[in-house]
Amino acid sequence: MSHRNNLASSVRIVPTGAALAADVEGVDLSRPLDAGVISVLRRAWLDHLVLRFRRQQLSDRQLADFSAGFGELDRAPVDVQEPDDVRSFISVISNVIEDGKPIGGLGDGESKWHTDMSYNELPPTASLLYALEVPSSGGDTGFCNMYLAYETLPADLKRRIDGLSCKHDAAHNSVGGLRYGFESITDPRETPGAVHPLVRVHPETGRKALFLGRRLFAYVPGLSLADSDDLLDALWSHATQEHLDWYQQWRVGDLLMWDNRCVMHRRDGFDPAARRVMHRTQLLGDRPH
Repeated sequence: MSHRNNLASSVRIVPTGAALAADVEGVDLSRPLDAGVISVLRRAWLDHLVLRFRRQQLSDRQLADFSAGFGELDRAPVDVQEPDDVRSFISVISNVIEDGKPIGGLGDGESKWHTDMSYNELPPTASLLYALEVPSSGGDTGFCNMYLAYETLPADLKRRIDGLSCKHDAAHNSVGGLRYGFESITDPRETPGAVHPLVRVHPETGRKALFLGRRLFAYVPGLSLADSDDLLDALWSHATQEHLDWYQQWRVGDLLMWDNRCVMHRRDGFDPAARRVMHRTQLLGDRPH
């Protein structure tokens, strides 16, 4: 009997009923997937923006192999002895301290709404996050639909941002901490980071989406700082409305994959005494346009 998931018809896509996200049932990600299954999953991902796979049991190699079915893996920002080691593609997201050192990043605090690594010239296409240990409560992850955020903008605001860009701050992470090697700044006009269009066209679906990155130290070039702040505040207030979001309450064995080109996400804080260990992969992206 074949150990390959080779029956695309066995895969079931169950939408959450919210503005985005769907559950995928009938697939074991620890086994190789054939082209038919990958095609079904890719279509569902483009349609629903976030896919959730529950009750998975994955090694780092299996996580990386599944991720690579959707694009070229991006290396994690860590040093490893062997560049081809699977660990070079795995980021650990955790609050756990071992031998006096954190085993991963982002701790236990709230993570503000953001798009992963939007401060890069080529932001990742996708992020995949797999739960190994989760707290009994807290640490939920929210996602919002940036297609709908753009499509439901008031007409005057939509006209106002036509052709405008935003500088994406590279100095701070999603929990507000200053990244190693960067200097603290107070003026968003001086922040380091890539400049991307406020509205990007998805290269696979052709749909337009707001592309905001993260709010802290963001700046719209060509505007006064006051006008930039007013515009960004209006866009963020609109994009993060509850009817545009969906929240994931984690269980051990959950794997989520989301489309960074049309989704933002955030994380609730949780009890520092609780353990949370997640492994993340990401896919190389393209230049927003």
